[in-house]
Amino acid sequence: MTDVGDAGEVAEIETPLGPARAHLWTPKKAPVGRIVLGHGAGGGIGAPDLVAVRNLAVAAGWQAVLVEQPWRVAGKKVAAAPPKLDIGWLAVFQALTARPDWKRARPLVVGGRSAGARVACRTAAELGARAVCCLAFPLHPPGKPERSRADELALPSAAGIEVGVVQGDRDPFGSGADIQALALPGVAVSRVEGDHSLKKTGPVAEAVRAWLPAWLETA
Repeated sequence: MTDVGDAGEVAEIETPLGPARAHLWTPKKAPVGRIVLGHGAGGGIGAPDLVAVRNLAVAAGWQAVLVEQPWRVAGKKVAAAPPKLDIGWLAVFQALTARPDWKRARPLVVGGRSAGARVACRTAAELGARAVCCLAFPLHPPGKPERSRADELALPSAAGIEVGVVQGDRDPFGSGADIQALALPGVAVSRVEGDHSLKKTGPVAEAVRAWLPAWLETA
């Protein structure tokens, strides 16, 4: 897959928690949809799986946006608490939707990897998303399956929003088999070889590529 390279635009956005950044890649023709992804608690927007999904989305005619949370822009090594992550994420969307180029409605997919996937699940209904793309959803802390976050993963489908999960079968935060066993309505699970890092991006990209056409349909 060809890397689409540096973002066509990097927008610094003020939020209640400090500046965030939205990195935008826009296809040459009018985008068929928009996919907005957030990073995890331990890394940034250069994570291999995020880059792979960004590339395939742009190649398929989508506008892709990768969001850097305020804590990451500030150079901190520890992520903010979940409620603050939601505040920063929603503030970015408020700024994006005020842009002239966002006035024309497009199908919206939100998502991210790990903590970013949790944020997307919690806010998808408020943002009017068509679907949620979860990469390495952290179903529970490692070794603590009793602290399940399945309720967050179920939130979008409860609002009629489709969810696609790409999960490694050796992920200590919950394997692909673990998430599949939940049998959550409206949640499609693609199990791939690997751990939480999802460094083997080919299967990740193929899973998301298969979902993109369906996500263009109106709700």
